[in-house]
Amino acid sequence: MSTPGRSRWPLPPFLWMGAVVAMVLLLPLAYVARAALPEEAQAVRKEAISLADTVLRALQNNLDIFISRQTRDSRLTDIIFEQAKFDPTLSLNGQYNRQIQPLNRPVFGLTGSDLTKIQKLDQNSSSVTADLTQNLLTGANYDLNYSPQRTFVAGPQTFLFNPGWTSGLALTLTQPLLRNFGTDINKTFIKVAQNNAKVEEHAFLDRVLTVIAAVEQNYWELVFSNENLKVAQAAQKAAEELLASNRAKTKAGVMAIVDVLQAEAAVASRVEQVLIAEKAIHDQEDQVRRMLNPSEEELRQDVRLVPMDQPVKTLEPISLPEAIDVAMERRPEILQANKNIETSEINVKFAKNQLLPNLSFQGTSGLAGLGRDASDMFTKGASGDFYNYGAGLVLSMPLGNRSAISQFNKRQIDSRNAQVTLQSMRQQVIVGVREAVRRVQTDFKRIETTRSARLMAEKQLQAERERLNVGLSTTRFVLDFQLDLATAQGSELRAIVDYNKSLSNLARNKGTTLERYRIELQ
Repeated sequence: MSTPGRSRWPLPPFLWMGAVVAMVLLLPLAYVARAALPEEAQAVRKEAISLADTVLRALQNNLDIFISRQTRDSRLTDIIFEQAKFDPTLSLNGQYNRQIQPLNRPVFGLTGSDLTKIQKLDQNSSSVTADLTQNLLTGANYDLNYSPQRTFVAGPQTFLFNPGWTSGLALTLTQPLLRNFGTDINKTFIKVAQNNAKVEEHAFLDRVLTVIAAVEQNYWELVFSNENLKVAQAAQKAAEELLASNRAKTKAGVMAIVDVLQAEAAVASRVEQVLIAEKAIHDQEDQVRRMLNPSEEELRQDVRLVPMDQPVKTLEPISLPEAIDVAMERRPEILQANKNIETSEINVKFAKNQLLPNLSFQGTSGLAGLGRDASDMFTKGASGDFYNYGAGLVLSMPLGNRSAISQFNKRQIDSRNAQVTLQSMRQQVIVGVREAVRRVQTDFKRIETTRSARLMAEKQLQAERERLNVGLSTTRFVLDFQLDLATAQGSELRAIVDYNKSLSNLARNKGTTLERYRIELQ
């Protein structure tokens, strides 16, 4: 019997019957395979998960996030390391010395005018030296030295003070006037370390956004797998109902046995699709669980993840110019490129300063004191009666200065490369946002078209069933329309899930993913 208006690809009778027999043989095997599953495998634990909870768990446990966080923290230590170069250094040195020397000539105040035998010069001294040095942000460095000393000479008491206490307080200051002069130049490596830390923060943010986007993509694929299983099960149920109806009609003698065989083959095919859909769910569950970084023992367990969030089906208003502007302000890659330009400009400025000759001012000043004891020594030293000072200029300049020139040229090249990198990055962001917006709009239109196709498939299937009931159609055509409906339902489901994945992709391209979950990075 032929049906007008329905075009199909006819098969020779012997090929059609061979395919029917093969599918019929697969049907009991499929049921046996499902029944052969051990009871332990069928009794698995179920866990309901929401998208927000999955994202938070991934951010807390993801290994890539952990590594990126440690790298970011290590950059912060570089800032302290560069700042520590301007910390003062205090050194203390205490010594005790005794010398007993033979005299080969008279010593005024100790021996007579003539020596008739070898005499001893016995003296001992105790000293403490405190030295404070520091590099300043202006490029200067100072050295403050204080060294009190006690000296005792054995023999005639012809000294004014024996033991005598002496002290010396000296300050030495060196200030570059050309090369390495100024706070901006001497803060170069601190600023570079700060920029590197900021770049690493943006890299950390980029890793966070990437992880969230991957979680969203896998989550929506899990939603699709679960819903697709329902579509496959509905198609199996419809085929089983048709098989039961055909068997009843064959038993009543109003339908041929070939219609039963066709229905049985269709049921076997639908069972296969259910098995494939179930496998897809398990595969996708493993992908989602892996992103949560569970322990190996937990990963070995069978856990069924049940998504709680339903995909969005409404169109969100999108302004392409606004999306591009937001991306330019928030994309981590753009922020990194801007920081790299700032760093390159700092390095160029420093390299240009190193082209200058080294002209430095050096100044010294000091106080001295002498007393019979420590208190007297401090008093005399603080009086200012005994002092010294001096000043001078030191000029040095390497002939040719090729090292500084080559570094300056290199830094200029790096700066130009950083500018080009930013320009290229901005172009990539613009193209990426435009594509993401088009994808969102296209996928939403797919929802509308696939919904219309699904509704038409439902009407066609209903009409063909009614035709079969009155003998104007065949089982084969009804099965084909059932398959068309399942395909249309799957296409609509795919369009809905793709639309939600496109929204996630758009947020990733705009750099606004964190706002969707109200997450702030500390």
